[in-house]
Amino acid sequence: MIGLYKAEVIRRRGPWRSLEDVEFATLEWVWWFNYHRLLGPIGYVPPVEYEEAHYCAQETPIEPLRLNPTGLP
Repeated sequence: MIGLYKAEVIRRRGPWRSLEDVEFATLEWVWWFNYHRLLGPIGYVPPVEYEEAHYCAQETPIEPLRLNPTGLP
């Protein structure tokens, strides 16, 4: 992962004027990597979309909590 980051951001977009420039470029790359990159092994969808679909499929309805007003079990 670090090698990919270095190749795609640090070397390609440099030289850098300040640490702040590197930090902003890193934030942009992480955002793209998670929200826009199409990943083949999961069906060419962005990782965030795949994760959202996964958790939506896992959710089960929750029964409402029933309170016993008498306090008896």
